[in-house]
Amino acid sequence: MRGHGVELRPLDESHVPGLVEAARDGNLWELFFTSVPTPDTMGDTVRQFIAERSAGTMQPFAVCLSGTGRAIGVTSLCHVDAANRRAEVGYTWYAASRQGTGVNAACKLLLLTRAFDDMGYIAVEFRTHWLNHRSRRAIERLGAKQDGILRSHQIMSDGSVRDTVVYSIIASEWPAVRAELNRRLTTLK
Repeated sequence: MRGHGVELRPLDESHVPGLVEAARDGNLWELFFTSVPTPDTMGDTVRQFIAERSAGTMQPFAVCLSGTGRAIGVTSLCHVDAANRRAEVGYTWYAASRQGTGVNAACKLLLLTRAFDDMGYIAVEFRTHWLNHRSRRAIERLGAKQDGILRSHQIMSDGSVRDTVVYSIIASEWPAVRAELNRRLTTLK
């Protein structure tokens, strides 16, 4: 999938070196409110995502700059529930230097088009840490609505307890969300 300066390529082990470099751009694994693999664990994480793709529960992608093939992050359709025609957009992160540049909007447009238009999903969910204010603002800018907060939802790798904010976009909202994403991406050019 490609558009607006990015390509979403099926994640494979050849992306590991680029993803290590992207994660080092900002030392993203040090952020307490998200889970970005360390350089040492990147390969294991990519292999785990590939296994989940084989099981049909995830569609992981390397986020690459168009024309270069350079990996600058990861995103996915995860927790795929084909029977109920829904999934979550998650495990998303980008090199710090690419945050706030329109990459996120472009990736979300591609993933949501795949989910709603190609796969006929009725809902797409987004989840983030209560304290990840940047991610929450980005999700809200997409037009997703907050469904609720899962309190004491997860124990993070540092032992802290995460409250998870759950958002979603439903199929009837998708045309307006798509139009707004296209408008935003057009103004970035």
